[in-house]
Amino acid sequence: MESNTASLAVIGVDIGKDVFHLVGLGVDGKIAFRRKIKRLGLADAFKELPPCIIGMEACLSAHFVSRALHALGHEPRIIPAIYVKPFVKGQKNDYNDAEAIAEAALRPNLRVVQEKSQDQLDLQACHRVRSRLVSRRTATINQIRAFLIEQGIAVRAGPRALRNSLFAILENRKDEISPRMRSLILGLYDDWCHLDERIETVTGEIEELSRVEPKCQRLMSVPGIGPLISTSIVAAIGTGEAFERGRDFGAWLGLVPRQYSTGGRSILGRISKRGSKYLRTLLIQGAKVLLMRPHNWSRYSFGAWLKTASERLHRNKLAVALANKLARIAWSVLRHDKAFDTHLEAEAI
Repeated sequence: MESNTASLAVIGVDIGKDVFHLVGLGVDGKIAFRRKIKRLGLADAFKELPPCIIGMEACLSAHFVSRALHALGHEPRIIPAIYVKPFVKGQKNDYNDAEAIAEAALRPNLRVVQEKSQDQLDLQACHRVRSRLVSRRTATINQIRAFLIEQGIAVRAGPRALRNSLFAILENRKDEISPRMRSLILGLYDDWCHLDERIETVTGEIEELSRVEPKCQRLMSVPGIGPLISTSIVAAIGTGEAFERGRDFGAWLGLVPRQYSTGGRSILGRISKRGSKYLRTLLIQGAKVLLMRPHNWSRYSFGAWLKTASERLHRNKLAVALANKLARIAWSVLRHDKAFDTHLEAEAI
């Protein structure tokens, strides 16, 4: 198809590992051009195009590409893949995907992903590395338990119980455990110790970042939110300007009931579990810590609500409801640049 870039309205970019596929739509809605470019030729290709809306799916390197296009004067829009799928026509291929992205980018009410800064991506990378290490440590501990149970040895639940009793078990049961199995278990224990060191190192980096980042300091004034949760929230939403209100942030995290309503009937189910599973899990864990200390509830502005809710909700439901409230408070703290309950501190003074 002959290129016509004089009156472009939007360009859809299907991001690949080495090759990008572009489809441009004119102001009349018709396809103006289709093009395939190399990743290294991204800047040169878009320098030749007039400034316009650039749509792309939220995927690996999407934020890097978005920043590069911003520098060239374009208006990039990062779109969740779930919102692009309804616009795909015909069979799936790279050009059809790029055309669907271009169509989706023109929707006026479509929610887009906020572009992340390099600092946010660094924080996100720290959390992802830590999450992977914790998962590997759990798998290593479970494998040690599995090998012991195959020898008829059951250990009380919890990593501390296993660590404290492992060498005693290997010594007392050395007649039952073969030298090869003993060697394998000791090797796994060394892996466990190494993973502990790596997790402590990455956690220390995250805590150091939370001490020097003002937004994290304000977030940590919220009960139940510490260095891990605060840095994870900042990495995910920055200043929170992508959401109009706190309840939108809670819904994005999947902390609201899944809705399947029709015919005027509101049908609500379990929580939707959309958005970041990692951040949702951290907030629920923080909420459970607060629930373990009811003597502190009266110190918080939401203490009266929490006491009333605890009388009518199951503990797990209460933890999710409290996590949702913490998410909404965190959004408000970020958007208004104020620490939590500052008005109560002022009144006390």
